[in-house]
Amino acid sequence: MRTLLPLAFVLLATPSFAQEKVSGSNVDSRIGMAFKVSDAALRKLVPEGWEISPATSGPSQGANLNVTLVNMQTAYDAEGKPTTPYRGVAFSVPAKKKGSDATVPMVAAGLFTANYAPGAYGVFLPARITVDRKTRFDLDGKTSVEESWQLRADGGHSLDIIVHYVAGVPTNSKVEQRVYSAAKPDFFRIYRFETANDVVRSVPMKIDRVSRVSFKAGGDKLGPLFDGSEQIISVTAIPWYSRQVSLPAY
Repeated sequence: MRTLLPLAFVLLATPSFAQEKVSGSNVDSRIGMAFKVSDAALRKLVPEGWEISPATSGPSQGANLNVTLVNMQTAYDAEGKPTTPYRGVAFSVPAKKKGSDATVPMVAAGLFTANYAPGAYGVFLPARITVDRKTRFDLDGKTSVEESWQLRADGGHSLDIIVHYVAGVPTNSKVEQRVYSAAKPDFFRIYRFETANDVVRSVPMKIDRVSRVSFKAGGDKLGPLFDGSEQIISVTAIPWYSRQVSLPAY
């Protein structure tokens, strides 16, 4: 497998629509985390007519929940005018429509800064967010990264995430995919993006350059997914992610 990309970020390339409407573009740095969580708890986030479709290969094999930490650097609207960047954590489920073989990412929940809540997918809660990031370059050429996120929203919803790792050489890719909404499953956006991915932990591929990782979630929606039985399948550092977002022309 030439490109080591977990299901959280790249699933199936899809054909272009004859007509599309560009809605914006952005450049981010990200961290992707793939988990194996309770199917019973996860099903509550998946709409009727859809089913969970865990990754069957690659660094996230066996994962049924993908978590993306989004640290947006620049953002532009459809006309190329700068807009306010946002930050947050998105939860997506690899899912497929019953009767279909195509697995797609379905955004089901998340906490984001108030300027992107509820967001295009209608599932994000507004949150107060603190992000700390420290990078150390050693004389021997080793790059160590320490990142921590603290998110707080009304109603007891919270996330506390810590990831420490040694950076490697990222793999570059160009990807096209459709991303669906769990709140309105007929709605999707079309992503075309270039990304640099560094798989720093993968249980299936026996990769581990993570020295510390901690993930805690609170609230009635996310808390049941992280009850202590969850397993981290993979962690991917994404130092560069450049995306154009379009909507299909109906």
